[in-house]
Amino acid sequence: MIEAKSIGKFFSVVNEKGLAEGLTAVLNVSLTIPDGKIVSLLGPSGCGKSTFLEILAGLQAPTDGTIHIDGKLVLEPLPATRKEQIAYRRRYRFISPLANGVFRDRPKHDIAMIFQDYAVFPWMTALQNVVFALKLRNADRRGGTALKKREIEEKSLYYLHKVGLAASAHKYPSQLSGGMRQRLALARALSVEPKIILMDEPFAAVDALTREKLQDELLRLWYETSETGNPITIILVTHDVQEAVYLSDEVAVFSPSPGTIRNRMPVEVRRPRARTDAELVEIHERILAMFQYDINQESDYSI
Repeated sequence: MIEAKSIGKFFSVVNEKGLAEGLTAVLNVSLTIPDGKIVSLLGPSGCGKSTFLEILAGLQAPTDGTIHIDGKLVLEPLPATRKEQIAYRRRYRFISPLANGVFRDRPKHDIAMIFQDYAVFPWMTALQNVVFALKLRNADRRGGTALKKREIEEKSLYYLHKVGLAASAHKYPSQLSGGMRQRLALARALSVEPKIILMDEPFAAVDALTREKLQDELLRLWYETSETGNPITIILVTHDVQEAVYLSDEVAVFSPSPGTIRNRMPVEVRRPRARTDAELVEIHERILAMFQYDINQESDYSI
């Protein structure tokens, strides 16, 4: 279970006059996400949803509040006083506890993250990209038996096959389409068999038809983990209302900056779903009405 309590994120920025100003990206966000659920963080550009996702991942420390995953603290809030700063630096000699874990090849939490820009290594083939991720995770099996080189390659090919890229295993990212590169990123994330996958606008860079295919592919893979009794928890950042409603068990709707959760919309529609289901269309319209209200400060829709 993921528990975010009163998360805030404040940035110091320098304006065009060279003066320091403050920017609050996330303000007092609390969210509990049960295991095995798909939750979308939905909102307009610049509302802090990607910042919040990075705080969940441990890539940024919150200014206020805490994130716990399965009862374990992800990162402490940033120090506010000089005394706290000194103590913080003594504890964490690198960027963060997560960075400490990376340098020791010991992930703090069982998380994989997929970014909008694919984040695959262009000098590696599709197979080598997945093998690389498995080798990093293989360095620490947490008391288990480390995989052998042959087993790593077999497992990599298995996950490439699951996302339909087995025939492209020896191609480089430049030889793959945008949708294929995003499937490669998904294969790499799945290969380490995480409990949680965090996705930041993963399908934004592809065309509409490819986007729908990738959405269905993600659901298919999620169903497969559900059948094993160990479903993956997926948190998805998007500004596409239809995508959020179609994929999710719940949609957390962010307000414009500073980002707060203005509404939580459960999507209690049986799976498998069709994008044209009347219940999904109704939820879609309600969320659009919220956004319209934010833009115009008025709404003719009863929420």
